Amino acid sequence: MSCQRSEVVLVGFGVSGSTAVIFLGVLIASGTFYTAAAGSAEQITDAHDGESEDLLDRRNTAIDVTSVLYNESSSNLSIEVSNTGTTALSVEDTTLLVNNSHVVPDTTSVDGDFETDVWAAGQTLTLNVTNTSPPEDVKVVAENGIAASNATVEVVN
Repeated sequence: MSCQRSEVVLVGFGVSGSTAVIFLGVLIASGTFYTAAAGSAEQITDAHDGESEDLLDRRNTAIDVTSVLYNESSSNLSIEVSNTGTTALSVEDTTLLVNNSHVVPDTTSVDGDFETDVWAAGQTLTLNVTNTSPPEDVKVVAENGIAASNATVEVVN
C-alpha cells in the first residue's frame, strides 16, 4: 500500500504543476493580448479623431469663384477665388481644373502677395494661366476636396 500512496502524491503534484503551468501560460497570453488590444484601440481612436478633424475642416471650408477673366490679346486666364469659410487653406495644395483638365497656374497670389502659401479666411486667391482659348468651365478644388466652379467667363481684348 505504500506504493499506492507515493503514486497518489506524484499524481497530485503533477496536476498542481500542470495547473500552475497552464495558469502561467494564460496569464502571459492575456498580457500579450491586452498589449495588442490596447495598441489597436489607441490607433482606432487616433484615426477617429483625425477623421473628425478633417470633417470639421470640410464643414468650415467654403470657396467661391468670383471672377474668371480671359484676355484674348495675351492669352491670359485670370481666376479669382474667395475663401468664404473659416479654414485657412494652402495655395500649393489647391487644384485648378480648366475644361476638366488639371492645369498648373503660372502664378498665384493671395491678396497681391505672390510669396505666401497661406490662403486665410476672407482673402482672395488669384490664379493666372496662359491658355490658348477661352475656357468653357473653370473649377477650383481646395486641399480638403471642397470645390467651386464658374461657367461664366468674361472675355476681353
